[in-house]
Amino acid sequence: QVQLVESGGGLVQPGGSLTLSCAASGIRINSYMMRWYRQAPGKARELVAGITSAGGSTLFADSVKGRFTISRDNSKNTVYLQMNSLKPEDTAVYSCNVAYSSYWGKGTQVTVSA
Repeated sequence: QVQLVESGGGLVQPGGSLTLSCAASGIRINSYMMRWYRQAPGKARELVAGITSAGGSTLFADSVKGRFTISRDNSKNTVYLQMNSLKPEDTAVYSCNVAYSSYWGKGTQVTVSA
């Protein structure tokens, strides 16, 4: 019943921007910390960003700090990841997750290439 669906991925040039969305159903996310992860082929999944239930606190991996912003709109049951100044090394499948749960989206592909 619980479903997380990511959208907004695609092909972008280095230095460009993308905004990812994670729309939840079957669960009200207002009570939960939410996280974005990414995984590139042959590499381990890594935590990219996290946001507390009301959006009052955020955290970012050092590799994306200053370039990415995580936000949420609990009235829309949606979490966002704004990605700026994208680099080829940001290429990965990006997935959202309800923190400390087994609820994951299938992910959306982000490819940064000239």
